[in-house]
Amino acid sequence: MLVSLNWLQEYIDVSRYSPEELAEIITKTGIEVESVEPVAEEVTGVVVGYVRSCEQHPNADKLNLCQVDVGEETLQIVCGAPNVAEGQKVPVATPGAVLPGNFKIKKTKLRGEESNGMICSLQELGVDEKDVPKEFADGIFVFPEDVEVGANAVSLLNLDDLIIELGLTPNRSDALSMAGVAYEVAAAIDGTYELAEENVKTCGEKTADHVSVVVEDSEANPYYGAFIIKDIQVGPSPLWMRNRLTAAGIRPINNVVDITNYVLMEYGQPLHAFDYDRFGSHTIVTRRAKDGEKMTTLDDQERTLKSDHLVITNGEKAHAIAGVMGGAESEVQDDTTTIILEAAFFDPSVVREASKDHGLRSESSTRFEKGVDPNRVERAGLRACELLAKYAGGTVLDGVVSHDELDRSEKQVTVNTSTINDRLGTDISNEDIADIFRRLQFNYDQNGDEFHVSVPTRRGDITIFEDMLEEVARIYGYDNLPYTLPQGASQAGGLTLEQLLKRKVKAYFEGAGLHETITYSLTHEDKAQMLVSPEVKEKSVSPVALAMPMSEDHGTLRLSMVPELLESLSYNVARKQENLAFYEVGTVFISEEEKVTKQPEEMLRASGALTGEWLSHPWQQEKKSVDFFVAKGILEGLSEQLDLPFSYEKTKLDHMHPGRTATVSVNGKVIGFVGQVHPKLQKQLGLKETYVFDVNLEVLIEEYKKEEKFQTIPRHPSVSRDIALVVDENVTAGSIEATIAEAGSPLVKDVQVFDLYQGEHLDEGKKSLAFRLLYLDPLRTLKDQEVEETHNAILEAVKSQHQAELRG
Repeated sequence: MLVSLNWLQEYIDVSRYSPEELAEIITKTGIEVESVEPVAEEVTGVVVGYVRSCEQHPNADKLNLCQVDVGEETLQIVCGAPNVAEGQKVPVATPGAVLPGNFKIKKTKLRGEESNGMICSLQELGVDEKDVPKEFADGIFVFPEDVEVGANAVSLLNLDDLIIELGLTPNRSDALSMAGVAYEVAAAIDGTYELAEENVKTCGEKTADHVSVVVEDSEANPYYGAFIIKDIQVGPSPLWMRNRLTAAGIRPINNVVDITNYVLMEYGQPLHAFDYDRFGSHTIVTRRAKDGEKMTTLDDQERTLKSDHLVITNGEKAHAIAGVMGGAESEVQDDTTTIILEAAFFDPSVVREASKDHGLRSESSTRFEKGVDPNRVERAGLRACELLAKYAGGTVLDGVVSHDELDRSEKQVTVNTSTINDRLGTDISNEDIADIFRRLQFNYDQNGDEFHVSVPTRRGDITIFEDMLEEVARIYGYDNLPYTLPQGASQAGGLTLEQLLKRKVKAYFEGAGLHETITYSLTHEDKAQMLVSPEVKEKSVSPVALAMPMSEDHGTLRLSMVPELLESLSYNVARKQENLAFYEVGTVFISEEEKVTKQPEEMLRASGALTGEWLSHPWQQEKKSVDFFVAKGILEGLSEQLDLPFSYEKTKLDHMHPGRTATVSVNGKVIGFVGQVHPKLQKQLGLKETYVFDVNLEVLIEEYKKEEKFQTIPRHPSVSRDIALVVDENVTAGSIEATIAEAGSPLVKDVQVFDLYQGEHLDEGKKSLAFRLLYLDPLRTLKDQEVEETHNAILEAVKSQHQAELRG
């Protein structure tokens, strides 16, 4: 809700508070103020000018030479606006004026003619493009004829106003109107406010002689009131009204539409005006729509209706979707002379259903959905009639034709002082509570400590004791509530093992050079089954689709985090960020049901995606691009951090490179995969070589043994030996490494492969793998014979298990 401070000041005096102080007071009483912003940047030196003459510039086809009276003097101004004309009253920035953006106006010459100022458009004065009336969108602004020449144009255009934006919770629909905000502020600052009575002058002609109302569903539409106003002259609304609508974020259109919008903002009650002659009947019928029935709304869109929707009809054709939007056929137009003004109460759920089905969210539907004040429905209609008579030349017919089954009774809530104090931990007196009800303008009967409170219908959110307790607490002041520390034995909190390991994993990835990302848990249906880990696929899982997704791109729960990580890489690469390494620790959602009937299982996983250069030292002219072994090395580092042995096995997965992909296993369980994204997918995403990994953190947490280990620095020397083994090219280095470690135990402490050779001097189908072996006994110095015996045992083992031969 956008609240104009100038408008609010007309209802209740808040001048003794600065805008910031007022915002803090409102926030402390329970409605958060999200911002306090000026309507426009500061403008000085702009006054109302009268264009005495407007002639063609002698040296330019598209410029005009204007003589403009600004009160104290007449200025010659060169103006290029297409709509400037003699006899207009316009905003003029005089020499020395400062416009938004610190744009200073000086005397100058344009095409040889002196120009002493500038005739301004609203955009040049800082008004947002969307708030500029259509007739002034491409030219200067023209004031009504009744403004005074030389007057301050900034004040007349309300550019000195401040807008307080309220962040309302769904229960506070009462504050969706200026009157509601005024009641709230009056309670907060202990001021006075009362919604003024309407003053409508009617002619002798009866409304009932021209229109009747039939309501077929009283539950959906308990009140429908119809007013008729004749002799309407459609034109611009008064400047002050346009200013207030603009401040509230509503674009002015014409006096009839603007008045209905103005009353909407003032009273919080939506209204709608039908052109009486275009309506096509003297009978208004509200009913449920027929399935498949069609109508064209004010936005010129044809809508297909359902039986859940409530419509306003002329007995045959639908002319409005109740509470949502009117129809184009009976729209008020420039030649409209007689209107039917609708003031109605619609069931919030019915309006919500129609608004959701048609994707139409409006100021009106928002208020109907949250609930309007039943006692203001007819009053809002009367207020609009009063304004239509005054500013549209209308003649209001006598009486309102209505269907009325609306409950206007006030809710009764009983509160007890001692119970309030017990709940709040306070010592509030009966007098204090009575004063709070006075400030809130709640009528009550008091019997000792007990208050029987009548809740005004404008506060539909208050129905039970707890609601009233909240009112007492917030007006009393949350800052005044006592606070205490917990009493008795207490225990220090701590992290669970899972929480500790999650933090440890995140810290490791960040230490390894990856940046954390948080991607959407929802993805597009086409991506939901992409790059899913093999052990997840084995469960025959189905992606879970949302019943009512907010968008097509985010309508399905993810089975893998990798697709969204790749999207993040693609987004950044498209913006010239080429060297990227992302990780995410999050959940995927698994369901083995084809038709989901229960909540999907959540699985905690860790995923990463890398592209570009991994290492770059320009001075040393050293570069290292991301490759398979960088991605695998990150997982091996995680393996060391958790002290869990990872094993890798070559595999083929959809959307992954067929020769650079491996599964990752722990203690014989497949927990994920690592490898390069398939070149076709890389090309689709605009990426160069990109590598990803995805592992199941839940399994790692289960397998993790919380035993702290340490090794002393060895006092005795180690022995290092290299061996080069010739094996078949399909034998993996990892399998040989495992054989060496097993055969060389306990003396071999480390095995590293450091070379691969294929080519000259080797038979076809053969390769040479070179390993560096570290022999060590931490308790003593090894003898040559012991090393030799172990070395020979290793050679025998690799020969028997892998047919490996020592390379000569």
